Order: sequence, then structure tokens, then C-alpha cells
Amino acid sequence: MSDRSVSRETATPPVPDAARGVFAERLDLAVVYARLLATDGVVRGLIGPREAPRLWDRHLLNSAVLSEAVPDAASVADVGSGAGLPGVALAIVRPDVVVTLVEPLLRRTTFLEEVVTELELDNVRVVRGRADALHGVSQFDVVTSRAVAALPKLATWCLPLVSPQGEMVALKGSAVQDEVREATPALLALGTSAPRVVELGVGRVPETTFAVRVAWADPSSVSLPVGPPSASSRGTRNPRRKQRRSHGR
Repeated sequence: MSDRSVSRETATPPVPDAARGVFAERLDLAVVYARLLATDGVVRGLIGPREAPRLWDRHLLNSAVLSEAVPDAASVADVGSGAGLPGVALAIVRPDVVVTLVEPLLRRTTFLEEVVTELELDNVRVVRGRADALHGVSQFDVVTSRAVAALPKLATWCLPLVSPQGEMVALKGSAVQDEVREATPALLALGTSAPRVVELGVGRVPETTFAVRVAWADPSSVSLPVGPPSASSRGTRNPRRKQRRSHGR
């Protein structure tokens, strides 16, 4: 910890009732994660001090309801993971999924490694690097992000990681409809189907989450080149062609 002392007892915001329903029997892990965000996360500049009191509603629950759009036993990449939102929250709620946290900055990946170790999340791995470092190497059932970039730019980073039957699921703010309207031509040009806006967490959390779901238009002929995998990485390219049932659908 830094010399800027942060009390772990007083800095952690109280647990709202909604968190008990969303995290269920894994609430204890979410509480530890909230404490780490409110203390070490603030000290290291990963979470703004003003965000600490509203960690649950605006960040943890907002991220955890992503689980409604993730299929059973899916592989997930969280691009630009930052302090682990939404990837760590999703991994807590859904121990059946395998989450890869992709983040280029060392101070953030160091924090993420510490979080994964303390929470003993054996379904999470941390990759330090940009998303394009995984292009042609790995593909995932779901590639997600939260407040990383505008959709056209985000698509160039994320879509090469999406398996033929997979989806890009980008968490967005309340102006999502306008952003989707402007970005749709660029997305279609990359070979995707029309993007869909969904609202996650309805009736479950105080502040619902808007997500943009983008799938390939023709899974048998993906338009955006991802490049051939190297001989050593072929085992990681494993597009799951059987459609899985999604939670909340």
C-alpha cells in the first residue's frame, strides 16, 4: 500500500440488497473485490476517489449483469480491462466461463494479477498487451469491453477475436442508440449482422446496463481477416460452432 493510508474497513461501501441477488453464494468474493477497488484501486489511480462510494451500483452490478448475455461455459475476452470491469465481476458471477483480461498497462495488469490471486479465480487469466496482439492467435465466444472506445474503432480491435459463432458485446452508456445508428454502416462493412441494443439487469439492479451485441452476418465466411494461427497457437483457435443457450434469453 501507498503512504496515502486508506482504511480498508471504512473505504468499502456497504453491500446493497441487489448485490445479494446478483452474486448469490459468491457474494463474499464480490465484497473482497469491492474492498480492493475502493482501497488499492483508488490509491493506484485505477478508480477515482469519487467512484468508491458508488462502486456497487455503477460498476460492480453494472458489470455483473453482463452474465445475461454470455452463453454457458463460454470463453470471454475483456478488452481494455482496466481494473477488471466487467471481466472480474463476470468471472465471480459465472465460474463456468473462462475469462481473459486483456490490458496493456503494467500497473493495471499488476493489480489484476493480485485480484485474481486473492480471490483465487481459477477461471481468469491476465494478458498484458493490446487486443491486436491476439489477432490470429486466439478467438473467443464473447469479446466484451466497457467504456473503451467508439464502436467503429472498438470493432477493429475486438471483432478479429470473435469466433464465427461468437459475439462482440460492448457495454455502453445511455446514448447507445445514437452511437449504434452512426456506427452501423461501418459494422456492416466489416461483415457483421445489424447490431442489437439490449438492456441488462432489468428488475435486478437499480441502474441497468445497455449493451451492443454484434455477431457475424455469415459465420461460415467471416469477412474481417484474422490471419492464420501459428503452429504453436492452433490449439487456442477453437471456434465453437454449436450455439449455446445464453443466460437471461
